[in-house]
This record gives sequence, C-alpha cells and structure tokens, in this order.
Amino acid sequence: MPMYEADDPRAALSSAGGAGGSVASAAFGASTYATFYDSAPQEQAAGSRNWYTRGQNFVVCYSEVEPGAVFERKGQVDEYVLLLHDPAMSAIVEANGERQEIGGYSITMIPPGDSTITATAGGFLVRLITTQSPDITAKASNGDKYAGPHPQIPAFEPWPDPVGGWKIRSYSLDVPDQEGRFGKIFRCTTFMVNVFPPQGPRDITKLSPHHHDDFEQCSLALDGFYMHHLRWPWIANQNEWRDDEHVKVLSPSVCVIPPKVIHTSAPSDSGENVLVDIFAPPREDFSAMEGWVLNAADYPRK
Repeated sequence: MPMYEADDPRAALSSAGGAGGSVASAAFGASTYATFYDSAPQEQAAGSRNWYTRGQNFVVCYSEVEPGAVFERKGQVDEYVLLLHDPAMSAIVEANGERQEIGGYSITMIPPGDSTITATAGGFLVRLITTQSPDITAKASNGDKYAGPHPQIPAFEPWPDPVGGWKIRSYSLDVPDQEGRFGKIFRCTTFMVNVFPPQGPRDITKLSPHHHDDFEQCSLALDGFYMHHLRWPWIANQNEWRDDEHVKVLSPSVCVIPPKVIHTSAPSDSGENVLVDIFAPPREDFSAMEGWVLNAADYPRK
C-alpha cells in the first residue's frame, strides 16, 4: 500500500514505500503530546513564560514573550534555530560580535558560541536546540521518556559546516508555494524545519499514513487544531502491541512521533491550521529532492 496520493510531492521520495516495514527491535519509544495551551510553563522569567518538550535529539522551546525578554546562550555547543512565525513579531539577535534585527515570519539560524535573542515585540517565539545542551534538555517536561539511547535512532551527528563559516543566517518565510515542492523547508547543521502554509480542514479520504525508519518527527501546531493518528506495528511478541492513537490537539502544541510508527496528521479547524514539522538532524530524503530545501546553497548535504 503506497504512503501517498499520486499528487502528493512526497510520492517521489526515495524513501517512499509501504506503510509496514521490518522491525529490528521491539522497542519503538513513546509518543509525546505537549499541550502548551492548557499546561503550566516549565519556566517563568522576566518577560517570558517558557515550555520545553524534547525528542531524542532536540528540544522545542516555546515562549510567550513581552518586549524586552532576553534569551542568552553562553558557550552554545552547536547551531540552533529561532522561529518567528507571527509576522508581527520581531527580535534582535546577537552572536559572537554580530548583530541583526530580525523581522517576523522568519526562521533564523544562530551559530555556536555566545548569543542573545532580545524580543522587540510581544507575542510568541520558538527556539529549537539540540539535546547536546544539557541545561536546556533538563527543562523538558517529558524527559522521563528519553532515558539513554534510543534503539531505533542513530547517535546524533551534525551536518557539514555552512558555506562561508559561522554567522547569523535569517530567512523570510514569505516564499510562494510551488507545484511539486513540499512546504517551505530550511535546514542548518542541526535541524530541518518545514513550515506549511495555512490550510483548511484536510480531506479525510486523502490522508498520508507513512513511517520513518530511524528518526522522529516533531509536529508543532501553531494555529487551528489537528488530529494526530498513530499506529504501532504488530510484532511477534503480542505483549509489545499497542493500541492506535487518535489524538486531538489545539494550538500551540507538540506531537513527537517515534520511528517505525505509522502516522498521519489532519488539520481539522474550519478556519486556518498551521503546522511546522521539525527533524534533527536534517532529513536526507528531503535534501535529495531538487529545489525542496530553500537555503540549500548555504548548507551542504551530509
């Protein structure tokens, strides 16, 4: 059974195939649903309320901010990402002596070392930081699900350094849709982020159940609500079987989907629904598709 409809751009991926697949281990890992809209923040600081949810290799840091809120990193070990999805948001990013004013509806890659993000408008911002930063990882609300290595996910390895060396790189999300391209994909050395345009409710006769062999998918809902459908494969040991999950989440929220687990997500609000898919490190199959990664010239493939 194919994963995608014929007109879905992902049907051309080298990784496209059946929704089944062999299983090397009985351990799949657990899914996570973090609903920021109805849960207390893990951290409150001057001018900000902050939620932290992790996967095996990444932490999603969602923050409600007031103007002047500051986020500082000292000796950051690797590159991280700032997402300002709201066009009304803005910030100043300083890193290793460089300073840039960042407008809304943008994604910014921030280099290792010392850096500071200062919000210059009120609203929300999202930082994506790898689990190579233990101080951030320790704040995650679901850390108990990630004790030690994951049996299905290789050890984290960053991708090659950017062309021209380390610096602040910011990209507008105001990119026209293009037939045959899947979303708006950007990558850096540590993350791949796919920002989908706002969309109405999905036709439930045209869903796209699929799985990933050796990486997690993190789906960050920023507007509307989504139905996340997850199905664990049956294996020889029936004690390891799990019930299907059909979970409704509002916004903002995070769903982390383990490897091998068949999944599809349906935007379901009658108005606008906005989803951002996050992977760490970048996906090789998306990177192999000509024209899909919008900043590919700045970041070499692995």
